[in-house]
Order: sequence, then structure tokens, then C-alpha cells
Amino acid sequence: MCGIVGWIDWEKDLSQELPVTKAMTRCLANRGPDAEGYWLSSRVAFGHRRLVVVDPAGGQQPMAACKSEHACTMIYNGELYNTEDLRQELLAAGHTFHSHSDTEVLLHTYLEWGPECLGKLNGIFAFAIWDERAEQLFIGRDRMGVKPLFYAQRGSSFLFASELKSLLVHPDIKPVLSREGLAEVFGISPARTPGHGVFHNVHEVRPGYSLTVTRDGVRQKRYWQLESRPHLDNAEETARRVKELVTDAIRRQLVADVPVSTLLSGGLDSSIITAVAADYFKREGRKDLHSYSIDYVDNARHFKASAFQPNEDAPYVQLVTSYLGTNHHTIEFDTDELIEALKIATLARDLPGMADVDASLYLFCREIKKETTVVLSGECADEVFGGYPWFHREELLQAGTFPWSRATKERASWLSPELRDWVKPEEYVAMRYEEALNEVPQLPGEDPLEARRREMFYLNITWFMNTLLDRKDRMSMAASLEARVPFCDHRIVEYVWNIPWEMKTYGNREKGILRKAMEGLLPDEVLYRKKSPYPKTHNPTYTKAVRSWLLDILNDQASPLVQLIDKQAIRKIAESDAEASSIPFFGQLMSTPQLFAYLGQLDYWLREYRVTIKA
Repeated sequence: MCGIVGWIDWEKDLSQELPVTKAMTRCLANRGPDAEGYWLSSRVAFGHRRLVVVDPAGGQQPMAACKSEHACTMIYNGELYNTEDLRQELLAAGHTFHSHSDTEVLLHTYLEWGPECLGKLNGIFAFAIWDERAEQLFIGRDRMGVKPLFYAQRGSSFLFASELKSLLVHPDIKPVLSREGLAEVFGISPARTPGHGVFHNVHEVRPGYSLTVTRDGVRQKRYWQLESRPHLDNAEETARRVKELVTDAIRRQLVADVPVSTLLSGGLDSSIITAVAADYFKREGRKDLHSYSIDYVDNARHFKASAFQPNEDAPYVQLVTSYLGTNHHTIEFDTDELIEALKIATLARDLPGMADVDASLYLFCREIKKETTVVLSGECADEVFGGYPWFHREELLQAGTFPWSRATKERASWLSPELRDWVKPEEYVAMRYEEALNEVPQLPGEDPLEARRREMFYLNITWFMNTLLDRKDRMSMAASLEARVPFCDHRIVEYVWNIPWEMKTYGNREKGILRKAMEGLLPDEVLYRKKSPYPKTHNPTYTKAVRSWLLDILNDQASPLVQLIDKQAIRKIAESDAEASSIPFFGQLMSTPQLFAYLGQLDYWLREYRVTIKA
């Protein structure tokens, strides 16, 4: 993976702007520690940081190519999983290649088909191409939003970058929060509204969209969306097709010129990936597959089962690794490390995030990077196949808001009364929820309950999944580790989208059709294990530490957070031994200790980024 930076200006000569371009690019060094490259002309400045995964000698960027006097220059962050398919098609069309990199194939794909090239790509990507002949910039982002890209317009300039921190290096981009940005931070976060950059007049290229930038402005186009249609395959045919798609996606994503490993929690999704990968390694005569799992000091002693986290991972990890024969590594962290990493995770995300869930993932990736460069991870299966409790429990399905963030009233109460009246976070969340529902591609004549579940799938794929993908990208790339997510393959998402609920829950089990598809691949204890989310620490020393951090902030008159919150309400929660709420304030894992940590991250972010409020 890589980091990209670009600057287009229709009035200023950018050929003299190398110092600013370098500064913007170099703050993405963790995304690409292996090389950097620049290309500047009068209208364009490109910067690139490279993490070498495929073709170390031939994939340098920015990359230029020409066909029939049609010259283009590209910067690209991502991986194509159908590189060789495209290469053969392009060779037949008369193209020649000087490397085996997917970068060169992507650039020639644009030269051959122009903006329509996006429909041909299977992969995770965010790229920008300066088309000299058309004098325009073309930007594309992958269908699911695995790879990030933010942008901003300031006067005659158009700026874009892989991460917000890079944009903020430019002198024209300021860390300003408007009323809407505050609503994102206090009402939506750690999610973000798709397309929203949180800072004032900073935007995100939405998943499945492209941008064309010319002198006349910015034109946005949606090149991919889910389509609702009747599902005609029976259960046997559906299971067979699911197995084909999932297996093919995993195998395609094992291709690299550097070591590849898997993340393994002992749950269904990561175990499927590890099983397919282990089989592929054996067939290809490659060395043993390495797998990695995470745990916390004394977690077994302090673990308490809940509806959201019914059992521990460790016994299932052991079962899978013994069954598959992987070279397994369990990486364990203690409270002090988690606390220290909360600030690092905030800097990696450029925003307050999922507290210890982010911090632990960063630490995990940092340790894995010592041995490998690419990992395959099980994200997105729950959103695509319907694994979360809110697909199954009536009160969550019909909650009338984002089911992973139901505590909107409670969250609003954290704000000072003045800010609450101005920002109106509850109204903002309700507006975003209705906007999302209005996008759902309905199926005429569908049963009302089935239609409601279709809405739930859409919310999960376009909102909750984006949050977890954002987290995975930012924490892994902060450690210079490439994380691939096979269940995000758009072919899987498109096919499963239209499978009816009764078939998705084959055997009256969550993700039942996926379990049926993979029968014989794993031990039944794993294949039919009840869903358990990413593990968090249950050690009371963590709660004690983040509570202390928050209380110190509340006692600091210079704290920017204290000016925004209802100090007494937060102090009451922090000083109480009781849980702030009977439900997590976000997702399945973020309860009272994570609230303390989130507010601590928010205070740190406001200080570190020198955030100002726009009245």
C-alpha cells in the first residue's frame, strides 16, 4: 500500500511548489516507508510514498505512460486482484509493459478505456491520473472504500491526500470545526458520514465514486451501486456460488512478492480465510502459513460473557491452528501499552476513534510487521452476511436509528447545554439516518420485514463497514502493514445482497449460508461457533487508568474539551462505579471504559491538531 498527495491549481505555477508537496507527502511516510517520488508541472504537483508489495523494481511512482500521443501520469494507493486478467486483455489491444506491477496495468487500463476503466477493476484502490490531453484530473476510489482519499477546494486549488493530516500540512487547509463537524464528532463518531471530512469544507471521495477535476470545477459520478433483484438460486446453488466467490477472493489476495499471513481470532470469518490460505500455500509449495491472534494480560481471569461477546477466542484459535497446521503467534498486550497507544491511534486516524479497539489493533499490526508485510483479515463478512445482533433482535432491527449507535440522547447529554442547543446532535443523527435510508435500492413487492432487513444491510455496508475499514486501514498503515479484506470483494457483496434472509440464515443460524458453503473446511466447533467480535481488554486496570486520565482532563482549566462538554455530567459518570449505560455507546464493544478513553482521545486531538470552532 501507499500514500498519495496531489495539488492542482489553474492559476498558480506549481512547478516551484516542491517544498510544500514534500512536506505533505512525507507525513504519510508510514503508509509507504520504502520509497518516495514526486512529479511537478505548471498545473500539477504529485507526491507518493511506497510500501513495496509487488514488483519492487518496476512499480515506482508517480508513473507516466503514453498511447498514441495520449500522455498520463498517475499516483495510486492499493492493490488490483485481477491484474493478470487485465494485462492479457491489454496486450491483445496492443499495449506493451515494462514491469509486472499492478500500477502499470492500472495506468494502461485508463489509457484504453478512460473513466470506464473503473468497472473493470477488482481491488482496493484510490488513485489520481493527470490526463495531459484533456487537461483534467481523474480520481477513482474502490467500491467499498477500503482505501481512503480526502480532498478540499480552496480558490483555484484542488488538493487531495490519503489522510487528513497530509491536507492539514498545506497552508490553505485549517483544522476548523463547523457546527456540522461538531455534530459528526459528538453525534456520529467514531463513524463518519460517507463523504464527510469532519473539518470545515474538507470532503471524502465516497466509495464507488469518481471525480473529474477541470477548470470548470469538480464533477462527481457514482460508477457502482448495489442493485436489488429477485434471487433465483436455490440453497444448494447459493452455497456453491458463495463458496466459489469467497475462495476465489481469498486466493487472489494471497498474491504478493513479500510475506503474506492471516489474522486469526478463531471466529468463522478469519478461520475461513486461514483455512483457504493454508490450503493454497500447500498447493503452491510455499512455506508454512503464519497466523496471528491478539490477547490481553489477565483477560481470561477478567472475561465476562455478554450478548455482544459470548465467549473467549483463545480455545478456538488453538483448535484452528492445530487443525490447519499454521505457524501461529499470539501477541499479548498489557494495560500500560494500551493506554500509551491511545494517543498514537488518534494521530493515525486524525480523529478520536474506537479507543482501545483502535489502540490494540495498532499495537497488533506493529508487532506483526516485524515478520510480515501483508495480512488477510476477516472484516466485512458480518455486514455482508448479516452476523451482527441488530440483524436478528427485533428491538435493534426496529430501533429507528443506526443500531450500533442508539444512545443518541445520552451522547447529546455529554455536551454543554449551549453547545447542545446549537449543534443539535440528535437532530443531525436523525437527518443522516433518513438520508441513508433514502439511498436504499428497494425491491418492488418485497415483504415489509424483508425490506427492513435490506435497509439494515445497506446501512451496515455503507456506514458501519466503512467505519471498520477506516479503522483497519489507518491502524495497519500506521505500522506500514498492508491489510487485505477478501470478504469486501464486490462480487461477493453484489451476490449476497440479494440472497433472501431465510436463506442467509440457513439452518436458523446467523450467516448460515456461509457456514453451509464452507462445510468440511473447518471443525464443526468453529464452523458453528456463535459470533464474537474483535476482542477487547476486560482488565479493570484499564478502566482505572482511562478514568484517571479523564478526571485529570476535567480538572484542567486549559482543556479544550471542558469548554464543549457538560463537565458535571461527565464527572458524575467518571466518578461512579456504575456503568454509564446498559448498552454500548457505539458498536458492540464501546461501553463506559471506552467512553472515558474516547473523551480522552478527543481532548488530545483538539490540543494536538489545534482545532478551532467556526461559529
